Amino acid sequence: MTDTPVDDLTFEQAMEELERVVARLERGEVALEESIALYERGAALKKRCEAKLKDAEEKVAAITLDGAGQPTGTTPVDPK
Repeated sequence: MTDTPVDDLTFEQAMEELERVVARLERGEVALEESIALYERGAALKKRCEAKLKDAEEKVAAITLDGAGQPTGTTPVDPK
């Protein structure tokens, strides 16, 4: 587990750390208090990954193509 705030992690960094957290929890080799802290960190990492994926999906969905199938730009995305 790193000390880096979850909101500062890239998608890849968050996924890597989430995988490490899950592996430690699955092994069951940590004390109860540490398990709780790991679970909370894992939940925050999962949320970060989901948000980054949603942002990427919205960007991909906003790409418009011309008649030849080439990208011509993007359509503004309605940030909700």
